[in-house]
Amino acid sequence: MSRISSMAYKKVDGMTIDDRRRSASNSRLYNRLHSLHSSRSSSASSPFNPKAFQHTFSYDDSITGYLSKELREDAQYLALKYGMTSHQAGSLQSVQEEMPVKVLNGSPGYINILDALNGWQMVKELREATGIPSAASFKHVTPAGAAIGIPLSEAEAAACMVADLSLDTKKPSLAAAYARARGADRMSSFGDMIALSDKCDEATAKIISREVSEGVVAPDYEPAALSILVKKKGGNYTVFKIDPQYLPSETEERSIFGLKLRQKRNNTTVNADTFTNIVSENKELPKSAVNDLIVATIAIKYAQSNSVCIAHRGQVIGLGAGQSSRLHCTRLAADKAANWFLRQHPRVLSLPWRSNLKRSERATGVEMLIESGLGGEEERDEYFTHPVPPLTLEERREWLKEREGVVLSSDGSFPATDNMEVIMQCGVRFIAQPGSSKDQSVIDAANQYGVTLIHTGLRLFHH
Repeated sequence: MSRISSMAYKKVDGMTIDDRRRSASNSRLYNRLHSLHSSRSSSASSPFNPKAFQHTFSYDDSITGYLSKELREDAQYLALKYGMTSHQAGSLQSVQEEMPVKVLNGSPGYINILDALNGWQMVKELREATGIPSAASFKHVTPAGAAIGIPLSEAEAAACMVADLSLDTKKPSLAAAYARARGADRMSSFGDMIALSDKCDEATAKIISREVSEGVVAPDYEPAALSILVKKKGGNYTVFKIDPQYLPSETEERSIFGLKLRQKRNNTTVNADTFTNIVSENKELPKSAVNDLIVATIAIKYAQSNSVCIAHRGQVIGLGAGQSSRLHCTRLAADKAANWFLRQHPRVLSLPWRSNLKRSERATGVEMLIESGLGGEEERDEYFTHPVPPLTLEERREWLKEREGVVLSSDGSFPATDNMEVIMQCGVRFIAQPGSSKDQSVIDAANQYGVTLIHTGLRLFHH
């Protein structure tokens, strides 16, 4: 009836159900309608005809949406296991003609999609910027780890728990990239979504097979690698294959609280040219530091703001993200970076482990040894064949003061005057930040500590 009345707008005032309900108890509305109908020169002036059109349009749109969901090809629509939490339904739809990602195995959820798509963008950018295979460990829409595939040292391989595998020690590899991405912060990476820049090979799949993770996204898979991965989680492990040539629209949208936000996609390129504006007295910037700055800066591009990232030898070793205070971001990142270095301490690498411990239990045992306030002697004894005292404060300081050549990147203005002491303790010597109105005090602090300070001119907020 609303459709018919709205079409006959020159003779009839269209009303929706809501209008009739309101008018039933409102004689003044009836009188107004009668007056409008009697005196009109054109029904186009009626406030009810546009509402009737809107009502029928909303109905048509709902039907279209339902049929699109039910009838569209699988390439454009994907039903998800659930939404952000298990009581929410979820789905994925392509806003362009084809779905760029396919599910080869498993049943992904909403957060799996968020992590996979953010992780893929990140490793794709890392690969393009450095020319080296890249990997990311994503957890709740923030990278828990990320790296390019620089061969691991003996100590790094042990800290990443891959010393028993025959990884290439001469040239970069995808396996080394994921070993680094997963190994830098094992506690945070537990149950991650993995993103790989290159075709997943058997060596990388073997590392993944030993870790607790939700799924993996890559442009392709070797048959042997895919055979390994689909057996995880009792055959329910999520495996995504993504089109590496896919380019999204220049505009991205998000709806929240029934409203739609729209903005230009953040397709800013981060590469070696990003770090040419050195504003400190110290102008030293070796190629290794440039690569590390690329890793750290691309990481914060996909981390929840505020974010500060510390990187070394091609990997994220400390990321403080999602904090309201950038000061706290920096402290968190520095604490994680120190933890990474301390896990390579000779006492940690020679721990007397009990047999049959899970990898996650070994990670916990290492944390107990490094963090003296974590766990008592009885708890530590559950992991080791004989009592092992935690690292002393002096041992920590002596080991950390030897660290050099570490880089830091900030998504916004870096409060260096408050943080310089903290970051110097984990070897930071190169800092990249956008620059701000308080530049001089930051430059002065950098000069005081002999740090190379770079202004990128890029704020990289992400939510």
